[in-house]
Order: sequence, then structure tokens, then C-alpha cells
Amino acid sequence: MIRYLSPMRLLAAATGLCVVLFAIGWTMREDPSDKPYLKILGGGFMFNYREAEVFYGFTALVERPLASGSIIEAEFENPGGGESLVVFERVSTMTDTYALRSPPVRGVEKDKPYNVAIRIYDRERKELLWATTRDYTSQISDDVVPDKPLTIGPGYALNPDNVPGAERPPR
Repeated sequence: MIRYLSPMRLLAAATGLCVVLFAIGWTMREDPSDKPYLKILGGGFMFNYREAEVFYGFTALVERPLASGSIIEAEFENPGGGESLVVFERVSTMTDTYALRSPPVRGVEKDKPYNVAIRIYDRERKELLWATTRDYTSQISDDVVPDKPLTIGPGYALNPDNVPGAERPPR
């Protein structure tokens, strides 16, 4: 029985097992070049009635390696009409999750899809590396948001512009 467990036979069996496991792993691996650069984790409209703001955006996870300094650009359809709203962020080695949002918007209609074009450029914005589009729909219109902020300052003090007869505090 001992002669069947010689060190050479154990080494050969271990090597054979490693080769088989490596081959199985190699055939089941996912090639990073087959993945899109970004995975959109979620997005939509946000209504901040206290500050009388409406904006929309998305959160994305980098799925495929990007060079540091590459640019993630989002072009948001303007619900109020006019030119699209463009924002961008540079890729950093510090994170792989990015959240891009539009500037404040008005004119949002309930159940109307608004388009967002998402593009990735190289660091000099000369080459388009990847592009996709998404539509985001609000379940409510922005009629629920007041024209002026309800509160001001870090302590959420009442906005004197909204209180009849109140004087505005000195700044």
C-alpha cells in the first residue's frame, strides 16, 4: 500500500488535478472585452420639495477596465425644452461607481419618458469608446414642487419668501 503513495505519484496526481481544474476555469471564464464598460445600477427622477428642485440621473458601475482620466458623459433630455443638459465625470482609480445627475430641471410630465445618452470617451475626448441610451419616466409631474424653496440654510429654517408677513433674516 505504501508503494502506491510514493511522493512522485502524489506530485503527478496533484499536477494532473491542477491542470484539469485550470482547464475547467479557463473555459468558464468571462472575457472582460465581451462586457460593456458600464453597468447601469439604477436611475430616475428625484424631487426635493424643500429646496424646490427636480433632477434626474443614474448610478453606474465600471464593469470593464477604463484608463484613469477617461470621461463618462451623460446627455439628459431637457423636460422644459431647449438644448440637452450635458454633464461629465472623469474616471478615477479611487472608485468604480459613478453617479451622474442632471442640473435642476422643470417641465417634467407624468409618464413621459425622457432620454439619457451615456457615452465614454478617452481622456482627451477624441475617441468614443462606448455609448448607450436609457429612458427614465417620472410617476408624477413637477407640479408638486413649489416655485420657491420651502426652507433655507443648513437648519431647514422656513423661507421667509413663503411666509406671509415674515421678514427676511439678515445674511
